[in-house]
Amino acid sequence: MARILIVDDDIAFRGSLAETVADLGHEVLEAGSTAAGLRLLAAHAVDVAFVDLRMPDEDGLVFLQRAPDIASVACIMLTAYASGDNTIEAIRLGAFDHLTKPVSRAALVDTLERALRQAAAASPEPADGQAPPASERNQLIGDSQAMRQVFKQIGRAATSDATVLVLGETGTGKELVARALHRNGARAARPFVAVNCAAIPAELIESELFGHVRGAFSGATANRVGRFEQADGGTLFLDEIGDMALPTQAKILRVLQERELTPVGAHTSLKVDVRVIAATHRDLPQEIREGRFREDLWYRLQVLSIKVPPLRERLGDILPIAEHFLREQAGDTPKYISPAAARRLLQHGWPGNVRELRNTIERAAVMSHGACIEPEHIELPGAPVFGTPADVAIDWDGELAVAVAQVERVMVQRALHAANGNRAEAARRLGISRQQLYRKLEGQEPPAG
Repeated sequence: MARILIVDDDIAFRGSLAETVADLGHEVLEAGSTAAGLRLLAAHAVDVAFVDLRMPDEDGLVFLQRAPDIASVACIMLTAYASGDNTIEAIRLGAFDHLTKPVSRAALVDTLERALRQAAAASPEPADGQAPPASERNQLIGDSQAMRQVFKQIGRAATSDATVLVLGETGTGKELVARALHRNGARAARPFVAVNCAAIPAELIESELFGHVRGAFSGATANRVGRFEQADGGTLFLDEIGDMALPTQAKILRVLQERELTPVGAHTSLKVDVRVIAATHRDLPQEIREGRFREDLWYRLQVLSIKVPPLRERLGDILPIAEHFLREQAGDTPKYISPAAARRLLQHGWPGNVRELRNTIERAAVMSHGACIEPEHIELPGAPVFGTPADVAIDWDGELAVAVAQVERVMVQRALHAANGNRAEAARRLGISRQQLYRKLEGQEPPAG
């Protein structure tokens, strides 16, 4: 039997969660505020704490920040308002996991068992520094299950100095992941330097990365500081590292291993203190088999890896992302997306991912002279990828909320049909959790356990 602390100002939810935890055979302590929870933590030996993110006065992040000074406890954050920022921040501050309300019994049992297995381990130290300004946040958008996993991985990896490899198709937002890792880590106050390896000619990339001394080659009329040295103390982001030539790969490997580099034409080495984050859209194991990428560099890069899902695998994020871009473009003249335009966005396959969606929305905002984005303002190539079943009537000229609900039902039906009725697979295809899918199926209850 373990002792579990539940900190939540919602009396009904707290009581229901306490009853479930007690049914599992554990002792339960309850608190209605962060201050009360910290007092209980100081007075009792607690194994795991469930902490609500949003509470009056001091929120759950304050509990995360102060708890390590009192006792080592695995904290599981709870919220009904999940976002990339609060998930990353919670994990960065040491949360064991971050769950969205309502929490299914299966998810509760699984998370609690994992937390108890690691309860003996000390919680990570909170990172120093203030939260980044709002203008630098909210760049990664998405409430799908796939993106929530990305946010959790960012939060865990941000507290480390280990090399990170970000994988994903072109346009999925790999640089945004790298910037989030930097912004939420201990090096946030130091430089973030991004290099697109595919955009630099092979004969210039070594000078670009490592710098050169005067006279190193024709045209080298002065010493030049390379990108590694520019990023000293901070983070170097090597985008599209899969396009880098083999000789340069060997030198990158040496820098990662030795933390020193030699500028082109120099005879002495320089020490550098840089965290490296690399990204690629290529299949690196296949590149290794075909002799275009070094296997030893591959192993050195993937100390930690984060896979960013393509937009077509998280359809539920399309409209929120589009609305985010529209707000950025609107300025003092807010615009909105009509139901028919929303349908067009949901029908497209988005081979260019989030980057294509951003460009589409920016163009639509310019082309529309009124407050409403209509289908004729959305220019997309080719035929729609996702059709609407002919036997499903949708009122595209009615209210937005009604049409969106109808579109949602169509998407759920399509996902269930494609998954042969398997709800877990249907939820994965929709980019949502199983409990979210259950809520969308009218009259359906989630299976017990």
